[in-house]
Amino acid sequence: MRFADLAEVDAFLAAHPDLQTIELFIIDPCGVPRGKLLRREELRAIYEHGRPLPSSILGLTIRGEDVDATGLVWDVADADCWAYPLPGSLGLQTWRATPTAQVQVSMHPEQGRPASVADPRHVLARSIARLEAEGFYPVMAAELEFYLLDRTRDAQGRPQPAPQTNGVRPQVPQVYGVLELEQLAPFLDDLYAACAAQDLPARTAISEYAPGQLEITLEHRRDALQAMDEAVRYKRLVRGVANRHGYQACFMAKPFGDLAGSGLHLHLSLADAAGANLFASAEATGTPLLCQAIGGLLDTLEDGLAVFCPNANSFRRFQANSYAPLAKNWGVNNRTVSLRVPGGPAASRHVEHRICGADANPYLAAALLLEGVRHGLSRRLDPGAPVEGNGYAQARETLPADWLGALRSLKGSAWAREALGEEFHRVYLAIKQEEYRQFMGEVGEQDWRWYLGHA
Repeated sequence: MRFADLAEVDAFLAAHPDLQTIELFIIDPCGVPRGKLLRREELRAIYEHGRPLPSSILGLTIRGEDVDATGLVWDVADADCWAYPLPGSLGLQTWRATPTAQVQVSMHPEQGRPASVADPRHVLARSIARLEAEGFYPVMAAELEFYLLDRTRDAQGRPQPAPQTNGVRPQVPQVYGVLELEQLAPFLDDLYAACAAQDLPARTAISEYAPGQLEITLEHRRDALQAMDEAVRYKRLVRGVANRHGYQACFMAKPFGDLAGSGLHLHLSLADAAGANLFASAEATGTPLLCQAIGGLLDTLEDGLAVFCPNANSFRRFQANSYAPLAKNWGVNNRTVSLRVPGGPAASRHVEHRICGADANPYLAAALLLEGVRHGLSRRLDPGAPVEGNGYAQARETLPADWLGALRSLKGSAWAREALGEEFHRVYLAIKQEEYRQFMGEVGEQDWRWYLGHA
């Protein structure tokens, strides 16, 4: 695990004499950034000595509540664990009125114990190291879809798309609409400026398949860990810039039942030590190595589903004709399947993993993606024939739409336990099982609408 050095913080402080506050954050197992807001004079010491954070910070539900069963709360007396800054993570939060920076930290492998076992970034770093030890170097990119919502709810208390600069609230998808992007120019201009200030490789903006839904692509990286670092920082940045404009950025997998869900699409190829793409081929299906990788991803898909789809809402996204996947299948240049090999030049051949909702933790999703690939390569798995045409119509075995079933599959999977690591596997399950218990114990509007006066 490599941490940042003093030269980085000294140069940053010299370049920004007006800096007043710093947001220090770590990504927890649910993918939520948690941390503290520090003053300028505290920053340098973090690079010298690290910063203590309570062990319970990595044992929380998505609502920020302690989960005692993680073993990170009372069993260890909520001990301090030392975290250190990540290289390249120190950047400006341009959306704040007060001159503010942010720095991402990760638990030190030894000084950070016991919490270090629950640091999701460590899980991905370990998976990358395993592949590299076998001569494979993962190249990755992340695409995150999100909704831009009004912070004011509608008359029924439901979320609604944010109004555009012309004052009109979008009502129809207008997928790929350029006017829709023009109407969001102030937000997009600030978003790209914020990405430039943090050296995040934001590229193409797209009006997606629902009113108020957007996607901005991130450039692929030859360092898969860097790619996912940038994905989590980008997600934080989008929320911040949206808030500055009076909006709410929503990364729920399915915020509206009758509209498109939001996905986290992960793009992956493997390179050799010299950087050559091992999936590159004039054949649209890629090399035998690519097919074996897809075979491994299909074989392990259900075991990892509770990571790819971590919340109750995640499973609402799996619907036919929705541009979200529905079955364990793959295809070439086909957006109706779970694993897509995009078209394009031979040198760019790769696989697009379309299963995750935008609510997935990028570190964990990428780790299980790489472990699935490693599984396929070691066993030379055959993925079967690619789907041609409408994958929805040809789906014989659909993906499970049951959160509890996915958690049980994860719990019983020897592959997932080895892929995530025994201790992280235990912590993650403890968190998600507690969330399931709380979610199912909550009575709300849907229960009253369905059963009140009828059951």
